[in-house]
Amino acid sequence: MTKFLLWCILLVMCWPLALLALVLYPFVWLLFLPFRIVGLTVHGLLAFLSALFLLPARLLGART
Repeated sequence: MTKFLLWCILLVMCWPLALLALVLYPFVWLLFLPFRIVGLTVHGLLAFLSALFLLPARLLGART
């Protein structure tokens, strides 16, 4: 919702720039998609490693 309101303000202030942003947004989203996928993969790997290292403590009954 915030992005839409900012775009509306940009449309009122400078409509050519707002239309350009509207056209370029899907291309920018596609450009950053691989980085988002890598980020999700790294996050999953770090969560797995964290769970793996904390497993002995959880088995011994530590509250984490």
